[in-house]
Amino acid sequence: MNNDLSALDAARLLGVSLPTLYSYVSRGLLASVSNGESRRKRYPQEDVLRLAARKNDAKRGGQTAVAAMHWGLPVLETQISHILGGRLLYRGCDATVLARHATLEVAAGLLWDDNAHAYFQQDAPALPPGLPSAPDATPWMRAMLAMAMLTTADIFHSLQSGPALMRVLAAALLQTAPSALPLHQQLAQAWQADAEQAQLLRATLVLLADHELNASTFAVRCVASTGASLPAALSAGLAALSGDKHGGGSAAARRMLTAALAAPDARTAIATFYTVTAPEFSGFGHPLYPHGDPRAAYLLEVLGAMSHGYPQLGAILAACTTASDLLEIKPNADLALAAMELAFGWPDGAGMTMFALARSAGWIAHAAEQAASAALIRPRARYIGRHQRG
Repeated sequence: MNNDLSALDAARLLGVSLPTLYSYVSRGLLASVSNGESRRKRYPQEDVLRLAARKNDAKRGGQTAVAAMHWGLPVLETQISHILGGRLLYRGCDATVLARHATLEVAAGLLWDDNAHAYFQQDAPALPPGLPSAPDATPWMRAMLAMAMLTTADIFHSLQSGPALMRVLAAALLQTAPSALPLHQQLAQAWQADAEQAQLLRATLVLLADHELNASTFAVRCVASTGASLPAALSAGLAALSGDKHGGGSAAARRMLTAALAAPDARTAIATFYTVTAPEFSGFGHPLYPHGDPRAAYLLEVLGAMSHGYPQLGAILAACTTASDLLEIKPNADLALAAMELAFGWPDGAGMTMFALARSAGWIAHAAEQAASAALIRPRARYIGRHQRG
């Protein structure tokens, strides 16, 4: 059955005049087809209905909503963090200022309830039964398994369980027993980091504790809005963070640095990497920081001050500068994670481990805020497929 519409019917369905209909065709918004029996054009019904839906969405703000989902306008209200004028703020406190002295535990308390409670005074929790049976699993697999084991536990539904969840997550990522030691010290012990590196770890965790409504945090809020437990929400965050376009950025930046250090011509190796293999934003650039990621600037400055004590660090930072100059883009936090991972001989994936452990603080804050709102996150989709089949 031919569902093509006449010009008059198409115009009526769209609510426009015939001249406007013809302008849609000339602007490429609508296709027209020739009628073999006459010279009059016909208009595919599905295309007309699709355009009508888009016009209706635009009247109700649909196009604004679409743009908002791509680094655009805010779509959720929060009291937790925001990015303003090139700065990352946790409840109004500049994250780079906090990084000078605070621990992740302090940053978590700030994000959770403005440090109204001392959450991390409790003892370390027990490891979920069965987790030690997966010693050959990757840190990421152990983390996902740990959260999965806790999803049905009744005790993990409030901020009071936040410290236990973060300590279990650290134990799973590092394959150690849960500990009440400061989280940056747990990383330092696992990776045999010296005191100077431990302070860098502390600052890094603070700077990565939250980042407004990024992909993993949005996933966490969606799950929390259904009434699911905190471990279930954190599982969603971990799953989203595992993608190459999110938490995988530091691994890609490490591959670039490794190639640059091994090549006779670093500039050629870097150009090849970013032309052929690199995911978007892997080490450089960030749409929310047109003048540069303040987290990267902070960490790279600290690394620069440490370069005298670590022979390879100077060459790594030189490669970072070469890449930034070549790409004409400033570094982001992924590059800083990759640089420290390489310079200090930390395990492959250490950058992702730092990212996940730090961001769990923000995820818990957002999950709790979303649950308190009692609002289910359920956006609508614009259908662009076939209409009235069969």
